[in-house]
Amino acid sequence: MEEFDLYPEKPIIEKVKVQSNWGLTAFTIVLFGGTFLLVYSEEIRFVLFLIAVLLIHELGHYFSMKKFNYENVRMLFIPLMGAFVQGSKEKYSQRQSFIVVALGPYPGIIIGAILLVLSSKYQSDWMIEWSFLFLFINIINLIPIDPLDGGQLFKLLMKKNRDLFLMIFALISSLVLIGFGWLIDSWVMIVFGFFMGIRVRGIQRNYHIRKELDEEGINYNTTYDELSNRDYLLIKNILLKEIPSLSKYKELQGKINDDVMASHVNSVLLAPVRQDASLAFKVFMVISWMFLIFLPFLLLFFVNLNFDWYFEML
Repeated sequence: MEEFDLYPEKPIIEKVKVQSNWGLTAFTIVLFGGTFLLVYSEEIRFVLFLIAVLLIHELGHYFSMKKFNYENVRMLFIPLMGAFVQGSKEKYSQRQSFIVVALGPYPGIIIGAILLVLSSKYQSDWMIEWSFLFLFINIINLIPIDPLDGGQLFKLLMKKNRDLFLMIFALISSLVLIGFGWLIDSWVMIVFGFFMGIRVRGIQRNYHIRKELDEEGINYNTTYDELSNRDYLLIKNILLKEIPSLSKYKELQGKINDDVMASHVNSVLLAPVRQDASLAFKVFMVISWMFLIFLPFLLLFFVNLNFDWYFEML
C-alpha cells in the first residue's frame, strides 16, 4: 500500500524567490555610515575606509554564493556592528561551503598586506591606515569563534552538524565575545555576545528534539520536499509535545495553521551536506588559514618595511 494511503499529505511550503535588492543594500550602507559619523563626526576617511573594507569582504561571500547557485542571496549592513550576506541551498557541498566562507576574509588580508608593503615604499598615510583596517577586520574574522568566518571554517573542518557540538561551541563563543567586549569596553560586542547566548537556547531545544527523533529512527537529515508524509507527522507530534507554545496554541484554537506547522517542521530538518572536500583540500585550507592570520607579522619580520615616518606624524 502506498504511503499516501496511510498518512495525510504534508503541507506544501511555497518557495519565495527573493531577488538581490541593491537599493536596500545601499540604504543600509548609508545608514551604517551615518550612524558611525554620529559617533566619529570628524573621521570621515575612517568611515569610508571601513565601509570599503566590509563591502569587499561581503562581496567575496556574495559572488561565491551566486556562483554556487545559492538562493535568496542578499547583503545588508548593520549600524555599529558590521555586515553580512545571507543565502541558502537545499543541499550543500562541503567544498563549496569552504570556498564561500574563505572568500570573505582571504582577499581582504591579501589586499591589506599589499597596501602595507606599498605604504612603506611610498610613505602614504592613507595606505597604511587602510591596510590596518583590511588586516585587522579580516584577521579578527578568522578567529575560530561563532559566528565569525573562522568559526564557520572550524565547524566545517570538524564535520560536526550535531547540536551538542554546536551548542557548546556557541556558548563558548558568546562567553568569549562578552569577555573580550568587557576588556576593551565595547558595549556593542557585549550585547552581541548576549544575543549569541540567547541563540544557545534555541540550539539546546533542537538538540533535545533531534535526540528524540534519533531514538524514534526518524530521518531529519533531508530536505522538506524529500521528507516522507510519515516522518512529517511524527516530527509534528514530537514538536507539539516539546514546544509548549505550539501545544497551547492548539488547545486554544483547536488546530495549528498548516503553514506555521510546516515552518516549524522544516526548521528541525538538517540540510544534507555532500562531504566532497578531500583531505588535501582541507589541509590546504588549514595551512592558508594559519598563513594569512600570521601574514602581517611575517612581512614585518622578513620584509624591510619602514614605518618610522608614520609614527613621527602621530
